[in-house]
Amino acid sequence: MNEDDVVQSLAALAQPLRLRAFRALVVAGPEGLTPGALSEMLGVAPNALSFHLKELSHAQLVSQQRDGRFLIYRAVYERMNGLLQYMTAHCCEGSSPAAAAAPPSSAAQAQGACC
Repeated sequence: MNEDDVVQSLAALAQPLRLRAFRALVVAGPEGLTPGALSEMLGVAPNALSFHLKELSHAQLVSQQRDGRFLIYRAVYERMNGLLQYMTAHCCEGSSPAAAAAPPSSAAQAQGACC
């Protein structure tokens, strides 16, 4: 994933409803959700959700597939994982020698921090 892809993905997620929709699709798993189910789940009008799904789709964070007369939206896990890998690729490389030698705090370990 290159820097432009990361910026596009983060920009798409930098809106509360789009973030909630993306998280709901991640939770839904590979089965995905129809726009109607997602709209009901999020408590938002279908036409408003359509705009946000288009933005997530443009950022390649969600895919859409026609299943008969229904559209199914799914999170694109490869893109999500690529974004996470990009964000954590150089985690803690800039730490001072003293900080790098110190064991991680229990709070940092509980949060899954790498250092």
